[in-house]
Amino acid sequence: MMAKKGKLELTWVGKDDRPRLEPRILIEDPEKSYHAQERKSEGDIFDNVLIKGDNLLALKALEQDYSGLVKCVYIDPPFNTGNAFEHYDDGVEHSIWLNLMRERLEILRRLLRRDGFLCAHIDDSEGHYLKVLLDEVFGRENYQTTIYLQVRYPQKTLKQDMSYHKQIEMIHIYRNSFDAKPWLTPKSSGLDKFNFYVSTQGEGKEIELGGKKTIVFEPGNYKIEKGEPSVDGRKEIWATGSILDGNSSGRFFRDYLDGRVKEDGLGALYKVYGIGDDKFDHRFFTGPKKATATKGKYFQGVPTSKLENANSGNQPIENFLDLAGAFGNCRHEGGVEFRSGKKPEVLLQKILTHFSDENDLILDSFAGSGTTAAVAHKMKRKWITVEIGEHCETHVMPRLAGIIDGTDMTGASENLDWKGGGGFRYYTLAPSLIETDRFGMSIISKEYNAAMLAEAMCKHMGFTYAPSTTDYWNHGYSTETDFIYVTTQSLTHDTLRKISADVGKDRTLLVCCKAYSGGENLDNLTIHKIPSIVLDKCEWGRDDYSLNVANLPMAEVDPDADLPLFTEGGSDDE
Repeated sequence: MMAKKGKLELTWVGKDDRPRLEPRILIEDPEKSYHAQERKSEGDIFDNVLIKGDNLLALKALEQDYSGLVKCVYIDPPFNTGNAFEHYDDGVEHSIWLNLMRERLEILRRLLRRDGFLCAHIDDSEGHYLKVLLDEVFGRENYQTTIYLQVRYPQKTLKQDMSYHKQIEMIHIYRNSFDAKPWLTPKSSGLDKFNFYVSTQGEGKEIELGGKKTIVFEPGNYKIEKGEPSVDGRKEIWATGSILDGNSSGRFFRDYLDGRVKEDGLGALYKVYGIGDDKFDHRFFTGPKKATATKGKYFQGVPTSKLENANSGNQPIENFLDLAGAFGNCRHEGGVEFRSGKKPEVLLQKILTHFSDENDLILDSFAGSGTTAAVAHKMKRKWITVEIGEHCETHVMPRLAGIIDGTDMTGASENLDWKGGGGFRYYTLAPSLIETDRFGMSIISKEYNAAMLAEAMCKHMGFTYAPSTTDYWNHGYSTETDFIYVTTQSLTHDTLRKISADVGKDRTLLVCCKAYSGGENLDNLTIHKIPSIVLDKCEWGRDDYSLNVANLPMAEVDPDADLPLFTEGGSDDE
């Protein structure tokens, strides 16, 4: 008896019914694209992408050009709470949700870089089903953690008619491969205040004070700048009050620097050798900068006792965050309200800090009010976001415009010191390439011009759309020597022979045309008619694969069927 092996997988009604998605092209609307009027910095990013349309079709449209380029995907899909499904059998409802999520997740994984991460935000209505589905799509070995979020406080929102209170949501974190490594937070080493850096110019004036070698620098011959905390930084301390009696630096200022304005002038810097317990062999002091002032400062390095623990490694990413306050107060972030679903910017800032870096590409295919794109923009990441609803224009666009203009100081703006800049391009999905005429015949949509048709055929045939400015027959390529030509003309044998000669014997060309005659013995040409060449490639004319399952047709279910929750799949004989 041969043993069978397989994998544990989730099963549901209609799991094997896969949609045959049409790879639409994207059409930019320049009037809705938006950018700053001037560059704020060299790192400004202008080619971010906002797409209005069904997000499954949009992901399919992105797949060819963006596969393997996205560093971090954050999605916040509809939670499928059951509120919209009164006309659906429970099993069918969950099946529809899982089927549509599976299609999206598989494309999202193909879009991710090998070192990329997917972060899926959900609650307990579908969270555990989604976890098993993600195990199937990404592999259980690529599961990283689930971050649990407290999103509300029970004492503020508890309803008398509720038996259970929903306080917690979750984010499942998956890597695309073993190459993916999150950015961890350095452990606190007490260096926060050691962020001043002193530089001097010239030799200064050497004197002796209290038996110690001292170099005096005049204003203009030194700089004191504030930067990132480090073991090379210094802490600024006012030489006043109890400090003057409490340590050696305070006493030195009291005994030898107080009153030196007459000799050295206002704002002098003193470099005093042989004082203090830090990595430096000197300590800097400054005298009063105004005639009416008496206070001065000194700048102390990290104490020797702290240096041993200053670089103490990184701390693990927390998997529980109490963000109830942030969720409660994010209603007006970005200047737009979005009831029942808006996420606070502080949450996305945490996600993007751990799972991406500057200039990385971020993708959110459930834009909602645009929080992911908003935070990615402020954090100097590239972004793509998709939304089918009208709030794409009423919420997302004005929110992003405010960020680009630098007028949005809500959310993470202040913390990230956001000043504005950059921009985005606004796209819609092209209509279906094939339509049916009044005689029931499949024809090319009348909304397609020559350029749109050429780009669409490149997508369908697996070519990169890159029309040549010199070779009329070159609309795109699949390799360095393999090209595609798209035309609605009927091509004669003489025309094809000329095209063949122009292409040359060292290159090959796929010709897609309305009709043709002849073409025999032209070894460098492969000729097909459109639309017949693409008719069987996908399903045509469907514009909505949305997760609003209340709008979907009822699935046919065998009432006697008793499907198990899990089944052993993928069996092979050993």
